[in-house]
Amino acid sequence: MMKALHIPLLAATFILAAPAGALAQSGHDHHGSHGASRAAAPPAASDHSEGTVRKVDKTAGKITIAHGPLPRLDMPPMTMAFAVADAAMLEQVKTGDSIRFIADKVGSTFTVVELERLP
Repeated sequence: MMKALHIPLLAATFILAAPAGALAQSGHDHHGSHGASRAAAPPAASDHSEGTVRKVDKTAGKITIAHGPLPRLDMPPMTMAFAVADAAMLEQVKTGDSIRFIADKVGSTFTVVELERLP
């Protein structure tokens, strides 16, 4: 009589454990492929922000911008210094210029990756 109870209990344990194992494997595969295929998204029109140049520091390769919201970085309006992806960007602008730009996080640095001076 005791053996009869163990067999159904053992079978139920395997049946209940199988989906958990399958889910764990599925989650692991998804996690592995997510990290391997993760790449920076190309800029979209909604990634552009506008601002005013407060300072151009060619020596440090930085530009300080009083900007509106930065959708790509989920950042509210503020004034902050950014690195630039290309030092030539700093030749295009001066303090007081209105600009349209895209900022992104490159490594651990907030960086202007596109810059256009507005008329």
